[in-house]
Amino acid sequence: MENILVPIGSSKNAVNTLQYAIDFVQGTNAKIYIIKVYGLTTAANSMKNIDAVLEKDSDKELKEVLDAVNPKGATIISKSIKGTIADSIERVAKQLKVALIISSAKSISTDQEVFLGKIAGGLIKGTNIPVLVIPKGYQFKKVSKVLMAIKSGIISSSDVLTPLKDIIQRFGATLDLIRVITPKSKPEDAEMNDELKSLVVNFKITENGTIFQGVLEHIHESNPDMVCVIRRKRGFFVRLWEHDRVYKKDFESRIPLLVLKGAF
Repeated sequence: MENILVPIGSSKNAVNTLQYAIDFVQGTNAKIYIIKVYGLTTAANSMKNIDAVLEKDSDKELKEVLDAVNPKGATIISKSIKGTIADSIERVAKQLKVALIISSAKSISTDQEVFLGKIAGGLIKGTNIPVLVIPKGYQFKKVSKVLMAIKSGIISSSDVLTPLKDIIQRFGATLDLIRVITPKSKPEDAEMNDELKSLVVNFKITENGTIFQGVLEHIHESNPDMVCVIRRKRGFFVRLWEHDRVYKKDFESRIPLLVLKGAF
């Protein structure tokens, strides 16, 4: 992974997430781009300089975050961006050819019932770039095992698996795969992508109402350092992120969650 993007929300969570990203890329040549998006305004007259004020405040917040982390020699490039959050992040990510977005699970949300806030939820829903979601306060830990849950073994493009393969190779991690048979599963879902099959160390089939329930059933048995799912154009995860926020009652992960982007 050459380029990683870390969008900044609240300073408190941003410091933890940026430090995770720094630790995550240690030993590689990856560049970390951190951006802070400040809002569009339609101010006029005496307020015509509000954009300059917002940009200055955004730059200040970025500096505070950078000053609070241990860079450990990593290449970190920061920039304030004017615009809407989802559109600005995706535009910048495409321009920089970002391989992965690392985001806090929550930025400024104070709702304790929320697992994924508007920024992380919006990125997962609205971009085609893989997202690694870091739970609040989570400290970096070497990824020794990944638990992946799928409903269908059909994967339309090998590029979908690239971030997962990179993580497995770089950390020497193993992959536990669960195929969750749900009430809406089809016979063709039993097909298994050859590349995915080659990565798997342990494989299980389970019957559950949702993929999330399948993860819950096996996460303690597997004891992974990361959970991986594929967000497809239809299905449970699309419905889950329909409103940009995800509540803990619907889905929660206390370890990093890697969301791959599948076109199926």
